[in-house]
Amino acid sequence: MKLARLPDRMPVKMSVVLTPGLAQRLREYADFYAETYGTKEEVGELIPFMLEAFLDGDADFKRASRAGGAKDTTIGAPRRLINPSTQKELGESPSKSKEPSYPPATREEPSQRFPSSRPE
Repeated sequence: MKLARLPDRMPVKMSVVLTPGLAQRLREYADFYAETYGTKEEVGELIPFMLEAFLDGDADFKRASRAGGAKDTTIGAPRRLINPSTQKELGESPSKSKEPSYPPATREEPSQRFPSSRPE
């Protein structure tokens, strides 16, 4: 079958406690959304989409998720997601790094990178 099995679409209700400052910023964001799109939405309606956009935009999280490393279910301090492609083995000196060595980037003026198409 071409169509994959549909995902679970049952909403999950979660409770969070926000600082007064964050709650105010979220209300301001909802006002900004209404000004931008002409449609008033409640903060609670916007939050799931805001969180999804945040997670979708986090490149390190996406990379770790694909590598299977973002599923730490332990409770405690937040775990820092490490990019496995840049992680070095313990005791490994920088000269033995498996990463390719690139020459330092040179700073060019915009006119050098993008030649003018206007005749001079």
